Amino acid sequence: MTTDLAGASILLVEDDRDTRHQVAELLRRHAYRISEAGDAAGAMAAFRAEPPDLILLDLGLPDRDGLTVVEQVRSAGPTPILVLSARDREADKVAALEAGADDYLAKPFGMAELQARISAMFRRVGAIGLTGRPPDLGVVRVGELVLDVATHTVRVGSNPVHLTPLEFKVLSVLLTHPGGLVTYGRLLREVWGEAYDEEAHYVHVYVGQIRRKLRKADPEGRLSGLIEPEPGVGYRIQPPA
Repeated sequence: MTTDLAGASILLVEDDRDTRHQVAELLRRHAYRISEAGDAAGAMAAFRAEPPDLILLDLGLPDRDGLTVVEQVRSAGPTPILVLSARDREADKVAALEAGADDYLAKPFGMAELQARISAMFRRVGAIGLTGRPPDLGVVRVGELVLDVATHTVRVGSNPVHLTPLEFKVLSVLLTHPGGLVTYGRLLREVWGEAYDEEAHYVHVYVGQIRRKLRKADPEGRLSGLIEPEPGVGYRIQPPA
């Protein structure tokens, strides 16, 4: 797995040949190494032959729903998956993310937006490691923000951030999922448990408290926009460039 953008390998799964070739060519201009597949069977064959650094996946595949590809890839490991789909309902986004996708970009999209999403995903993976768990003995660094799992502390630069145990766990879940978009359901299950799967208001309250405390510890606004809401879906982590 490479976390450098130049030379990173991307598996592009798209059933429309013209769209696939157009996107692939544009990505190659950014020095990515691109492999292509037009259906789910071809995607899994390519994935098993040479696991890529990132998968760009359309859901509307001719042989199987793209969600089955998400599930199969995720069962094999933590390879980042960015879904590119014409399905733009909140329910479709949540279904893909809950199946294991890391991010979701609705069609039509611009190449600048796609490039920004790809760059953000590689920055996240480089910051926390491909496993999705904090490296360096449990330390996660995102810009000036440092979260230390072992000591249960958070700081922005040299300024401490005093979080409650639940706030700390919410922030840990947000920061330790590669790709940056975490659904309400995933947060609720990992922090509060399965019984709270529908209690999205818990997440709103705690994320609001975390954001206020981060702003207090970050008077220069270095982490402004770090945690952004994705309406109806969850929260997106936007690491500083």
